[in-house]
Amino acid sequence: MSTPSSPSSRIPGWLKLAYTAFMAVLIPVYWIHYGPTNFLFFCDVALILTLIGVWTEKPLFISLAAVGILMPQALWCVDFIVGLFGVNMTGLTAYMFDETRPLHLRGLSLFHGWLPALLLFLVMRLGYDHRAFHGWTLTSVALCVVSFLFLPAPGSAEVLANPQIPYNVNYVFGMSETEPQTWMPPALYLVTWLGALIALVYLPTHAILRRVCPAPHEIQR
Repeated sequence: MSTPSSPSSRIPGWLKLAYTAFMAVLIPVYWIHYGPTNFLFFCDVALILTLIGVWTEKPLFISLAAVGILMPQALWCVDFIVGLFGVNMTGLTAYMFDETRPLHLRGLSLFHGWLPALLLFLVMRLGYDHRAFHGWTLTSVALCVVSFLFLPAPGSAEVLANPQIPYNVNYVFGMSETEPQTWMPPALYLVTWLGALIALVYLPTHAILRRVCPAPHEIQR
């Protein structure tokens, strides 16, 4: 592990410390407000992988986060920007404009906007580990299966009783925030959703990162 001041470090010390400070705030706040299951969201897993990656400087951790969330977070950014002008594009960031939600929680959620840029910077510094595609695919399947089997669906009695708890984590019950999808059996939807993520999100991102980013062995210290 490289220390912040290590001359061999590829990541600036100030960046390591700043990111760690952010995570030192976000983790306890999210844990207290949402509970531990909130950290099953893809984006929160990516945050933790990034924290490990900035300190170990192991390309695989950063690459896993990048291949998994660069495309979804880019969509989040576009949706948020058009939302600033009063346009509801996908509803993905509607919660950011909900004044009933605490401002500090919405402020922390702005990480969705800057994390993609940080990951691109880091993957260019450390290199893109091609194993990330398979690694993130397995990770996302595990996260979705756990979310499907053990976490509440939108509109369930558990959610109605406590709206703060995470539900429909990683959209395993459909894209609606109020009710599960009904146009196919739930298990079939889960398989279809995972197939779409792999084919339309992870694989294209993997191909782009392989083309534009150096491999770890090509980077000289």
